Amino acid sequence: MKLVLQRVLSARLTVGGEEISKIGNGLVVYFGAGRGDTESDADIAVRKTANLRVFEKDGKMNLSALDSGAEILFVSQFTLYGDCRKGNRPSFTEAEEPTRANELYEYAASRLAETGLTVKKGVFGADMTIEQTNDGPVTIIFDTRA
Repeated sequence: MKLVLQRVLSARLTVGGEEISKIGNGLVVYFGAGRGDTESDADIAVRKTANLRVFEKDGKMNLSALDSGAEILFVSQFTLYGDCRKGNRPSFTEAEEPTRANELYEYAASRLAETGLTVKKGVFGADMTIEQTNDGPVTIIFDTRA
């Protein structure tokens, strides 16, 4: 499972011009499920997302999303598994098939909400537009297999 976490001041997600989700201070989390990923991988991703200390206190990144009351915009993104090593068109053969990927996405989103964080979601498989105001910028890449 791969995640890209970006600290934001705000973010807004639309589909077809309709606002679906909006958050204030928090994290936009791009979530990609790879072939063979399991609920155990999702649990690791959820723990890391909730507890990663990327919010500032006293000039240092000492607070987690849980500590700071941050909101989460949780977005499925199979393109995190794009392999660009050959040619100019990415291959997505390592991304999980859509039905299973959606199950893992929904599982992870619900587990993340169980931590007490406010979790807003995108629309799985949709063509989404995301406007975000990055804070820092702080961008963390996390792979549960690494």
